[in-house]
Amino acid sequence: MNIPSPGLPADRDAVTPPPTDSEAPAVDGRAARWQVHREERRRELIKAARKAVHALGSDASMEDIATAASTSKSVYYRYFGDKAGLQQAMGEVVLGQMQRRMKEAAESAQTPREGLFAMVSAYLQMAESSPAVYAFITRLSQGEPSAQDAIAASGALGHFFESISAMIARPMREHLGAEKEALIDYWPTAAIGLVRNAGERWLGSPASPAKPDQETMAARITDWLCVGIAPELKINSPEYQQ
Repeated sequence: MNIPSPGLPADRDAVTPPPTDSEAPAVDGRAARWQVHREERRRELIKAARKAVHALGSDASMEDIATAASTSKSVYYRYFGDKAGLQQAMGEVVLGQMQRRMKEAAESAQTPREGLFAMVSAYLQMAESSPAVYAFITRLSQGEPSAQDAIAASGALGHFFESISAMIARPMREHLGAEKEALIDYWPTAAIGLVRNAGERWLGSPASPAKPDQETMAARITDWLCVGIAPELKINSPEYQQ
């Protein structure tokens, strides 16, 4: 016979009834244990969903994900509300890991340009490690009511790019000084747009001899950020060739 853990319901995903006033002193500890249990269970479900999406693709349904996690779809709805809620929760975890990886890469750089390359490279590496998961956390499914980013409502994606923008601006401020504050205010945000759009276009492109590898793509994006495409235009212009 299975005996439930003290203070927790036999059904690990069941909802405990609210305590009465007379139970309050004894329930405080039980409520705390239940909260810990719920947080652990939530992490388990996110981890299982991440594995399922990696294997099944970004279009995996809640039922597919629940089946892969050996649980029911209702459990996922109970913990996350709907598919967009699961996307948001998974996005917070994945983007948090990506942000830490990019920060570590930037801290080892000697110059702002090396820092940019390190961050772009880390970003592409993380996205390339599981394109399906990246797509799942940054886009709503076709059936969702909004075409906006899946985690825009929770602010997780916006917070991620704001943090990266601040990481880019910090060394710029140190090297350029306060008199370049206007540049520092706008350029990192523009840089994020270029990195994200170019990176996602690269990520979604089919493999071919013309498709650059991750390191080459990171180097190209860094060049576009630092010097633009002027060198390419100059080399191919008639004035330059004369």
